[in-house]
Amino acid sequence: MKKLFYTLILAFTFSLTTLAGDGDKIPTATVKKLDGSKVSSSTFTNAGKPIIVSFWATWCKPCKKELDAIAENYTDWQKETGVKLIAISIDDARSSGKVVTDVKTKDWEYEVYIDENQDFKRAMNVNNVPHTFIIDGTGKIVWSHNSYSEGDEIKLYENVKKVAKGEKLEH
Repeated sequence: MKKLFYTLILAFTFSLTTLAGDGDKIPTATVKKLDGSKVSSSTFTNAGKPIIVSFWATWCKPCKKELDAIAENYTDWQKETGVKLIAISIDDARSSGKVVTDVKTKDWEYEVYIDENQDFKRAMNVNNVPHTFIIDGTGKIVWSHNSYSEGDEIKLYENVKKVAKGEKLEH
């Protein structure tokens, strides 16, 4: 019984250390492009500039509100900081067809991927959506936020500006 207990403790500890958290690099998982082709999250780069990774779903109204709010200023954000937004839909195979429709309807200019098996979601330790991360120019996760309220995009942008300048963030 003791062996089982220690094995479970060891396995739990290991699983915690393999999940993404502040200061960790983006974990590797396979996601789909909107055309159905597969890509590894290890290819998510932005030439040393910040990346916003936003997990969302077609059925999540706060998610869409957040992405819409960011879309209103995204071009300016890019000009000022060089930031890239990568939107990761967690819709499963039954609802992933709606992702393309939503992206086209809303005219989002983001890179959008679909995580149908939710492998990337689990690797990033996302429990519910919306969940937004800021990745620094070296690929490290430096900030995360769960949920969305009107105005959260302002705090997000303030943090992106700090990261673009090489400043440390506080939660």
